[in-house]
Amino acid sequence: MLLSRIRPLALSLAIAAIVAACGGGDDQPQQQGPGQVTVVTLKAESVSLTRELPGRTTAFLVAEVRPQVNGIVGKRLFTEGSLVTEGQPLYQIDDASYRAQSNNARAQLARAEATANASKLSAARITELAKVDAVSKQDLENAIAAQKQAEADVGAAKASLDAANVTLGYARITAPISGRIGKSSVTQGALVSAAQTEALATVQQLDPIYVDLTQSAAELLQLRRELAAGRLQDNQTLPVTILLDDGSTFDQQGTLEFSEVSVDPTTGSYGLRVKVANPEGVLMPGMYVRAVIGGGVRNGAVLVPMQGIARDAKGDTSAMVVNKDGKVEVRPVKVSRALGDKWLVEDGLQAGDKVIVEGLQKIAPDMPVQAAEKGSEPARPAAPQAAAPAAASAGAAAPAQAPAGTDAQ
Repeated sequence: MLLSRIRPLALSLAIAAIVAACGGGDDQPQQQGPGQVTVVTLKAESVSLTRELPGRTTAFLVAEVRPQVNGIVGKRLFTEGSLVTEGQPLYQIDDASYRAQSNNARAQLARAEATANASKLSAARITELAKVDAVSKQDLENAIAAQKQAEADVGAAKASLDAANVTLGYARITAPISGRIGKSSVTQGALVSAAQTEALATVQQLDPIYVDLTQSAAELLQLRRELAAGRLQDNQTLPVTILLDDGSTFDQQGTLEFSEVSVDPTTGSYGLRVKVANPEGVLMPGMYVRAVIGGGVRNGAVLVPMQGIARDAKGDTSAMVVNKDGKVEVRPVKVSRALGDKWLVEDGLQAGDKVIVEGLQKIAPDMPVQAAEKGSEPARPAAPQAAAPAAASAGAAAPAQAPAGTDAQ
């Protein structure tokens, strides 16, 4: 009876000992072995530093169509919103009065020319008579003066005719430049005057088109310091990429034309102007766009993945690296700007450093780790595989000893 009670108890104790032995075998290698982390080995490379700036599109050329004479609009000669060429007629103003003035000036010129011709003939006769002393010297001088006065009258009449023709030409209003014309502010039959403030229409040349950008003056100073220190190579010939308001990329790239020579005191920024080809007329004046503009080329730049950089409550940044002893080391890092999914390192890291990007939650400073390069096959630890058979053999041996101990009791 007593033996039947002892056997189940001994069997339970043996099973508990086996489970405890197996559990201890699993935990012990994890506590003693190095942690598994994934690292990225930093490399020095040449990168083009760019800056995305906001801007507005502006027409390449803008010309307001205004009347230069007074009159009634007789006809509009263009279609609103169409393309017009320089010199193309746009409006015809009633020119009856101006045509009459031109005809009058032409008649005055003819009269002056006739008078000048008579004066010339008279002066020639008197000159011949003066040679034989048939007329006085005074008469000769008067004849020559009359001839010159008549010639001057001809010149004045020609000038009057030219002025009358210019005024007559103003009655036909033409396009000052080539481009796209907007809506007309007047219709046929409207009275216009040379002194009016409202333009009849506006012509804008949109191919090419300007993009006016604004950039912080502090960024300009930083760029100049880096250029002076030799950290950057100036590359103002880089093409400028235009991003539309919906996020899409414009299919034409622009070129930097110039930058302002003064800074706006209210905003602390200065202006840049980019010229972009616009053959399809996609860009229209006043559109909001963004421009990715090159700021220079940095040789030997070090880029670190964003997941490898930590930021504390004070805003200080740091990175965990694997040092030459295979242990975790915390490095204070200074980064400046984001380039895709990486930070540009200014200080704290250099080429060849192994920055930990995965497994950060399982490590601590000065902890030994086993590092695997990101993108390569991870190394399988040998210690856990060796411990498993040992634990299995221990588990197999324990049940075999339990019955023997029970029989002894």
